[in-house]
Amino acid sequence: MTKKQKKMIVRLTVSAVFLIAGVLLEKNHPADYICFAAAYLAAGYDIPIRAFRTICSGQVFDENFLMTIATAGAILVGAYEEAVAVMLFYQVGEFFNDYAVNKSRRSISELMDINPEFANVVRNGKEEQVDPDEVEVGETIVVRPGERVPLDGVVVRGTSSLDTKALTGESMPAQIGEGGSIVSGSINLSGLLEVEVTKRYDDSTVAKILELVENASSRKARAENFITRFARIYTPAVVFLALALALVPPLLAGQPWSVWVYRACSFLVVSCPCALVISVPLSFFGGLGAASKQGILMKGSNYLEAMGSLRTVVFDKTGTLTTGHFSVTDVAPVRISREELLELAAYGESHSTHPIAQSVLEAFAAQGKEIDQSRILSVEEIAGHGIHAVLQGGKTGEKDEAFDLYIGNEKLMKNRDIAFRAASGAAGTTLYLAKNQEYLGSITISDTVRDDVPEALAALRREGVASLVMLTGDKESVGQEVGKRLGLDRVYGGLLPADKVDRVEELLKERPEGGTLAFVGDGINDAPVLSRADVGIAMGGIGSDAAVEAADVVIMTDEPSRIVDGIRIARKTMGIVRQNIVFAIGVKILILLLVALGAAGMWMAVFGDVGVSVLAILNAVRALGYQRENQ
Repeated sequence: MTKKQKKMIVRLTVSAVFLIAGVLLEKNHPADYICFAAAYLAAGYDIPIRAFRTICSGQVFDENFLMTIATAGAILVGAYEEAVAVMLFYQVGEFFNDYAVNKSRRSISELMDINPEFANVVRNGKEEQVDPDEVEVGETIVVRPGERVPLDGVVVRGTSSLDTKALTGESMPAQIGEGGSIVSGSINLSGLLEVEVTKRYDDSTVAKILELVENASSRKARAENFITRFARIYTPAVVFLALALALVPPLLAGQPWSVWVYRACSFLVVSCPCALVISVPLSFFGGLGAASKQGILMKGSNYLEAMGSLRTVVFDKTGTLTTGHFSVTDVAPVRISREELLELAAYGESHSTHPIAQSVLEAFAAQGKEIDQSRILSVEEIAGHGIHAVLQGGKTGEKDEAFDLYIGNEKLMKNRDIAFRAASGAAGTTLYLAKNQEYLGSITISDTVRDDVPEALAALRREGVASLVMLTGDKESVGQEVGKRLGLDRVYGGLLPADKVDRVEELLKERPEGGTLAFVGDGINDAPVLSRADVGIAMGGIGSDAAVEAADVVIMTDEPSRIVDGIRIARKTMGIVRQNIVFAIGVKILILLLVALGAAGMWMAVFGDVGVSVLAILNAVRALGYQRENQ
């Protein structure tokens, strides 16, 4: 609890004590007036001061003005108890509002704590502590256990585990070693790390995240803009209605002034738009905070609102639905064993740095074997076809006899007049192997699907997403096979970045009425289409500057399932917003009518203002309470 809140509790307590004393004293007793005056000043001495300041700044019709006029009118007609009660309970409502806002901000401030205070940089063989923005790219920094990583870089020495919870929402520590990329904002938990800086502080992950969080409130949802416009029209309107209520009956019908001034004051009290003006932005603020706890950064409440009505989700393939890491997914030998075919492929690919070659070598190493370089007599790369290697005998041939090994695509087999069996329906790249002119079999290398993708797609279906589409620059057959495996509705392959934009334009025209379209991508080539979609969602934001810049929502992990969390948080938040709008307006209209007809007095007006505000605020705080479910 803040110092300001503690001071307010003291003021409210003092006011309540004096109010009770005034009620208990004999009516019209001199001490009675003193108690009511003390109670009023203790609770709300600052309200008329604020009203005066806002009038001087050109803003007349705000809640401070309404409360000042209403309580002053009540005092003029002798309704001292009601005047004090209005001010006291109004301040109670403000106290609840401050408490709720601070609670929401604490969830955001946890994220803001990722800001590093210093960096230990090594210069001229000595270590010195400097501000992170003074460190240049290429310099080496030292991160000790318990310290926050100040800058993005690559580990050059040491191993450790990192707490990345503030960045990704993951509670389990991540392991890091030499050659591993490390991002600013994470906390070093165990070992000493030496890190070569790859980005200046202004371009670092932590700087970009803080910028996103700080600017999120500037992009308001339609509901927030509606409430702002509504309050500008509504507040002056009710002031003039209250004025008419106070003047017209006495002047035209000879009614008692005290009765109608009292009703007008009650009308002003209940008409205060606090419940809407406070609770709706607070609901969105809570939703943004709940999303940040799950490692989902949204650049504004307008995107939170759009996430709640997603009906079409379009995915990039590589790096989004798949890991971008190739591995051997099928080995189909002919006349020899699976292990022998994989061994020959590893020998043939041993000098290549291509990702496909590396995946073959990884599969071979997984068998616990090593390559005998003395067996490799020569290796020739045939552009666009594959590899021709000459190997010395061994397990798969005569011990001292050299033989030709061909490993490559269908073109290589055809050019060498080798009868081979073409792979059908393979989702990936197929390598064909032959010894001299004898076909030995094929190996298929594929991009692996992310672990949580099938569950994430099923959860999106359950959340009402009607269309799941994949756009990929990979060849059509590969894309179709991945799409079939995942159960996607449509797949478009062989697309350039501009082609992806065109496809999204078409899908935008087809989306259901009132629904929105999201594109989910992970890199520079996805920036144009991320910008064009209703909601651009960047996967793995901690590693892609272009994605952070172009996207509207950044998933700080590589988990597509977080999109489901974003939808659920958005829908929960929008549900709370709608509840508060309907509840606040409905109750206020009802009580306004009752007050105008004389069926309700100042006490009912207090409930119509403060009671409704407190209930709406407490409801808004629920937006923070999202708990991740099993997808």
